[in-house]
Amino acid sequence: MQKLSRRTRVLTIAATAAVLGAGTFGAVSATAGTPDAATKAAVTKAAVTADAGNKNLTQSTHLTVAAATKAAQATLDAAKKENQRVSVAVVDRNGNTIVELRGDGAGPQSPESAVKKAYTAVSWNAPTSELTKRLEQAPTLKDIPGTLFLAGGAPVTAKGAPVAGIGVAGAPSGDLDEKFAKAGVAALNR
Repeated sequence: MQKLSRRTRVLTIAATAAVLGAGTFGAVSATAGTPDAATKAAVTKAAVTADAGNKNLTQSTHLTVAAATKAAQATLDAAKKENQRVSVAVVDRNGNTIVELRGDGAGPQSPESAVKKAYTAVSWNAPTSELTKRLEQAPTLKDIPGTLFLAGGAPVTAKGAPVAGIGVAGAPSGDLDEKFAKAGVAALNR
């Protein structure tokens, strides 16, 4: 049998200790982090009870991904019928992008502009063409991050409350952008 050098023996022992220690730590961690069924039931019951009795909660309505996609596609289809190359974005009530589609041939600035128009429309629950008029009385509105006060955004409402915004950018005029955004809103009612 071949005799190992002292250095090799020390390294072998250290490596073996590390492997055994890691295995033991993993086993202890795995069992420590796994609650039993009684603990899980107690936590779940407490959570349900706390939520059911809390009068400080509100509910909000959001579009599904399928509905947002349907609206975005209807928007692109309306633009395509008029030979316009646009991008469309649908954002939820909180301004988070649900769907963003860049139409064939749409300009490089159009996706970002579409998102900002959608965000602006849902934030104020008004078409962005109407909001541009407010800039005359309050010019600093345009300084709010993430907004774009140009025609082309339309809010989506449920029972009068905003639930989403559709923004379109890329057509030669904001009026056309907004016309296409409204086609997306109309598609949600079909």
